[in-house]
Amino acid sequence: MNIGIIGTGNIAAYLLEQVNGKKLADGRVLAVFGRNREVGTHLGDKFGIAFYTDLEKFLEEPLDIVVEASTMEAAALYLEDVVAHKKDLVVSSIGVFKDAGFLEQVKELAGTSGTQIFLPSGAIGGLDVLQSARASGGLEHVEITTRKSPESLGLEASEERVLFEGSAFDAVEKFPKNVNVALVLAIAGIGAEKTLVRVIVDPAIEKNSHTIRAEGDFGRMQLQVENNPMPDNPKTSLLAALSILAVLQNRNQAVRIGN
Repeated sequence: MNIGIIGTGNIAAYLLEQVNGKKLADGRVLAVFGRNREVGTHLGDKFGIAFYTDLEKFLEEPLDIVVEASTMEAAALYLEDVVAHKKDLVVSSIGVFKDAGFLEQVKELAGTSGTQIFLPSGAIGGLDVLQSARASGGLEHVEITTRKSPESLGLEASEERVLFEGSAFDAVEKFPKNVNVALVLAIAGIGAEKTLVRVIVDPAIEKNSHTIRAEGDFGRMQLQVENNPMPDNPKTSLLAALSILAVLQNRNQAVRIGN
């Protein structure tokens, strides 16, 4: 499996170390696309891969799947081109699908191109439960409380306080770099307008946490995840990078667990 990565940040570097370090037996990253020439050139030299600042040239590589590991703004620009070139796609900046119409547009293009789009679970779990619970339309309530350290939010805070309480739709607008988890939860469940989000800054914690609650015909679910940060970036959970790696590891498996 030939892999390409859009982005030159911490997640891209982590995937290069893991995948090209043989944590993926049947895959290798061939190329990276990005705008930061200095960092991209360094990654290219370090891992012996091609680095591109031209998307068309990047997509001319014989890639089977492309991992978007950049920003919402970049994802909005590049996703359709990737799918149009008949490459499978892993999207990490899931906030780009705040506009449900854009998600449907990309899905329709993927259907025409015969490609698959993967939305990793990121820093949370429980998505299979939500998808199963909504299968007959009986999923009634979904909420997520995200508790983060001031450092991970780039803030200064001396005491715990609620920064946001509202819909996932509005949360993505206010915290675009921090609540991808809220939107993937909404996509798996009852939608961005109905999914409730609470964001709390807490100077007493060292690990970011997400508590998910759901109710419906299936019963009740409560799940809490405490995330270790990536070693080089406290704003990104290690589990977010691991969830992308898991997608790549499971893509060609004969047996898949969950939905």
